[in-house]
Amino acid sequence: MWDLESKKAVITGGTKGIGRACVMEFLKLGAEVMFTARNEEDINNFTKELRKQGYKATGLVADAEKQEDREKLAQWVANNWKKLDILVNNAGINIRKRARDYSEEEYRKVLEINLVAPFEISRVLYPYLQESGKASMINIASSAAIQDVGTGTPYAMSKSGLLQQTRSLAAEWARDGIRVNAVSPWFIKTPLTQGYLEDGKRMEAILSRTPLNRVGEPEEISAIVSFLAMDRSSFVTGQNIVADGGMSIKAL
Repeated sequence: MWDLESKKAVITGGTKGIGRACVMEFLKLGAEVMFTARNEEDINNFTKELRKQGYKATGLVADAEKQEDREKLAQWVANNWKKLDILVNNAGINIRKRARDYSEEEYRKVLEINLVAPFEISRVLYPYLQESGKASMINIASSAAIQDVGTGTPYAMSKSGLLQQTRSLAAEWARDGIRVNAVSPWFIKTPLTQGYLEDGKRMEAILSRTPLNRVGEPEEISAIVSFLAMDRSSFVTGQNIVADGGMSIKAL
C-alpha cells in the first residue's frame, strides 16, 4: 500500500516547484498523472524531460482562473479516465505588497487563483472523485494561513480560506468516499519564492526563525502529498500538515 499503483491523479500547476515534484513523485510511485499549466512551452519541455527518464504523463494547457479551462479539465478526465482517485490543488500565485498598495484587480486575482479556483476545480471534478469510491484531495496551503510571515495579506487570506475549505469539504464529502487534506509549507525553494529568498536579509530572518536552519525542498512537500494520496492514509481527512522546519514552534 506504500505506492500509488494504478491511481489516476490530476495535479494543477504541475511544471514548477511543488507541483513538478508531485508529478515526479506520483509517477515513481506508479500513478497515472495528468498535470496542468498555463504555459504550453513549459508543458512540452517537462513532458520531454519525463520521457527521457522513462515516464509518461499528460500535460494540459489550462488556467485555473478560467471556468472554461476548468471545464476542459473535467472533460479530459471524463473522456480518458471516467474517474479520479487523486486531485492536488497546487496552482497558486502571490503578489507581495503592503495592504494599501494593492489594486483591487491584483488582490482579487490572488484570491481567485488561490481560493476560488481550487473550490471550482474540486466541484467540477467531484463526480469523478466520487466515482473512485476512495478518492483523496490535497490542497497546497501555506504557513501564511496560520500566522503572519510577511508574504502579503491577500495571499494569507487566500490560504487561510483554503484551510477552512479543506475542513468543510472533508466533512461534507466524507460520505462520498472523498478525503480532503491540506499541506502548509514554510519557505520552499521554488520559482515563486526565488526572488524573495535571494535577498540576504530576508533569508537571514527566515533562517533565524527556523530550527532546522534551512528552507525546504519541493520533494519534501511532495513526499507528504504522496502519503496523503495513498490508501495508507485512509483514516486521515480534514487535516492540515504543517511542514515548516519547526518555525511555528519557535517563540523567539
